[in-house]
Amino acid sequence: MKRPGWITLLCLIGFITVVLTFPQMFSPPVKKLGNLVPALYGILVASLFIASIGLWHYKQWGALLFLITLFIKLAFYILTDTIESGFYIHAFMLVLASVVLWRHFVKMDANL
Repeated sequence: MKRPGWITLLCLIGFITVVLTFPQMFSPPVKKLGNLVPALYGILVASLFIASIGLWHYKQWGALLFLITLFIKLAFYILTDTIESGFYIHAFMLVLASVVLWRHFVKMDANL
């Protein structure tokens, strides 16, 4: 099945977000938040990368993981009180992904 253009756009945004947020794991502001925070942030970045790959292959687990990761990332921004441009970008991505994936979820492959 051919992947719709909106899904491709979400995947590309996800890949670009991973590339841009990966170096933030090692930044001093993230390290100041606590000892485990860079590791947790790294898990979120890795989860977004895995979800983008699953979404690229048009899998239902990729869509679910994509939405869950974006939601947890927003909660991370709120709980660490680091609401800045990244928060608004991820909030926009969550709304866009929710609308797009809701329309295409049934057509996606349910198998791994």
